[in-house]
Amino acid sequence: MVVWGFEIGELLAAALRYRHLRFQQFCIKIIIKGIQKSEITDCDTGGCGMSVTDNGGVYFVPAFSGLFAPYWRNDARGVIVGMTSYTNKGHIARAVLEATAWQTREVLDAMREDAQVNLTALKVDGGMVYNNLLMQFQSDVLGVPVIRPQVAETTALGAAYAAGLATGFWSSLEELSENWLLDQTWESKMDAVEREGCYRLWKKAVSKTFDWV
Repeated sequence: MVVWGFEIGELLAAALRYRHLRFQQFCIKIIIKGIQKSEITDCDTGGCGMSVTDNGGVYFVPAFSGLFAPYWRNDARGVIVGMTSYTNKGHIARAVLEATAWQTREVLDAMREDAQVNLTALKVDGGMVYNNLLMQFQSDVLGVPVIRPQVAETTALGAAYAAGLATGFWSSLEELSENWLLDQTWESKMDAVEREGCYRLWKKAVSKTFDWV
């Protein structure tokens, strides 16, 4: 992440290396002012996330209003952990994307435990499914195929289908199911050892969000 021409990692490292209070304050002011001026907005999560091969050990937990399922912790607050002087905007962007996948896994794990049914594939919809990096990572962390349909706006499609059934435009649910068309499928490329190791670090990051209020 670059702020006013400085790598944010370099500024943080310098602030820690030179334990001079005024120098540390100077570095922090540069970072804050740069973010306020939105000088990092040229980084979209997809493009920046693809600029690095992994998250560099960075984890982002978006607990801005607490944590919902499966934690139900209203005392949690958002954190970014694992940053070093090596961290750049690509690592942070990738961590933001990966947070969505990890939260999805946590909910699906809770559902599997309650229902005693194993997930064999995940069909996705919504705007985020057009981020191919996220879809691949989602498959990686679940260990199952992720399937995207040609029409990903399922909520709007469902409303149209309901209206069509009510007016007789379609005669049955079976007829509707024939309209479903595959766009793309992602298969997991991450081995189980790596998957569970990353999941353990995600859980550790989540634990850092607790007891803030």
